[in-house]
Amino acid sequence: MAADSSFDIVSKVDHQEVDNALNQAAKEISQRYDFKGTGASIAWSGEDIVMTASSEDRVKAVLDVFETKLVRRHVSLKALDAGDPRQSGKEYRIEAHLKQGLSAEAAKRIAKIIRDQGPRGVKAAITGDEVRVTSKSRDQLQEVIALLKGEELDVALQFTNYR
Repeated sequence: MAADSSFDIVSKVDHQEVDNALNQAAKEISQRYDFKGTGASIAWSGEDIVMTASSEDRVKAVLDVFETKLVRRHVSLKALDAGDPRQSGKEYRIEAHLKQGLSAEAAKRIAKIIRDQGPRGVKAAITGDEVRVTSKSRDQLQEVIALLKGEELDVALQFTNYR
């Protein structure tokens, strides 16, 4: 009898790629003509990312530059939780947070999608902030991956430990 095949569904962000995207965005902001004299900047503040500029439009442009750099580095924008611009003294600020791990309701929703729409014989088990999917057939696991990629979920999914 063949052993069950499995994989894990996780939502993790490569911190190094985000750091590289932030450094590229900071360099572009310091060199671009339309950001001269606006006090535009982007930097880490603990685990959050803080963008500042002298006007609301400029701080939104800083966020746009950062999002562009994230996309080029293959980091999903679903993992970035950016707030609205707020005024802080004479400058505007946007604070962004990186979402790591699957929330309990997201994990339950993924498990429900697999149960309802997935192939028969596929089991989904929630363990902490990840979902383990098992089946006797690797083809069924591929079907589950294709199914989840086609769904509109509000979290960035990665499929790891495929065996």
